[in-house]
Amino acid sequence: MEECAPGGCLIEVCIQLVLCTYTDKPCLIPYGKTGKQMGYIGILRKVVLCMHECMIDLSLSSAVIQYGFVTLFVASFPLAPLFALLNNVIEIRLDAAKFVTEIRRPDAIRAKEIGRTLVKQIVGISKFAVITNAFVISFTSEFIPRMVYQYMYSETGTMHGYIDHTLAYFNTTNFKQGTAPNSTRFDRELRVCRYKDYRDPPWSPESYQLSKQYWSVLAARLAFVIFFSGQWNSSYMVFILFCMIAQMFNKF
Repeated sequence: MEECAPGGCLIEVCIQLVLCTYTDKPCLIPYGKTGKQMGYIGILRKVVLCMHECMIDLSLSSAVIQYGFVTLFVASFPLAPLFALLNNVIEIRLDAAKFVTEIRRPDAIRAKEIGRTLVKQIVGISKFAVITNAFVISFTSEFIPRMVYQYMYSETGTMHGYIDHTLAYFNTTNFKQGTAPNSTRFDRELRVCRYKDYRDPPWSPESYQLSKQYWSVLAARLAFVIFFSGQWNSSYMVFILFCMIAQMFNKF
């Protein structure tokens, strides 16, 4: 598996989220086809009318899935809520036009809620999203390693020397037979090379073992997760905002 770029893995998570969320929808559907070209429309309408309740359930399920994608990984793709809003606005307008012009409109019945099962799922996703975003920020970005270096290892309290701090040493004589590079672009033979990792140098008693810096960064990552998802910190505020939004929608 290829390691993350120096800036972290957030861009890969962002691209994956976009592909999974917004590329599974049909685009550029032609509206100029005649009834003869689409002779199966009559049969399809009968099937749709018989499966109207199933369509509603699928629509609600897709909305919950979209909500999960948006909230669970919003730290890696901050524009996800905006794209979800635009997608839902367009989808509502298209559904309204479809109900008015293409299929038989069902009788409108006012419902008190969308179902306790879906509500429980949304509440569970909202609470779990705080934890997942904490792990995304902590383990897929360079935010925590930079803070650890700046406040624990930097002599000047700045980021000067951070790249050198994140690179470990490797003695080229320790290559396994047949794995060493055949040639080099340099005029002299290289004895030591650098690679991105927190490990002890080859001249230390515990060569190539995880260094103290690695465990410091890991402890800081876990501490950030605990602090970010603490009951009296962000998750409590998220739960309050969720309850306020739910009460606002219940009034309409």
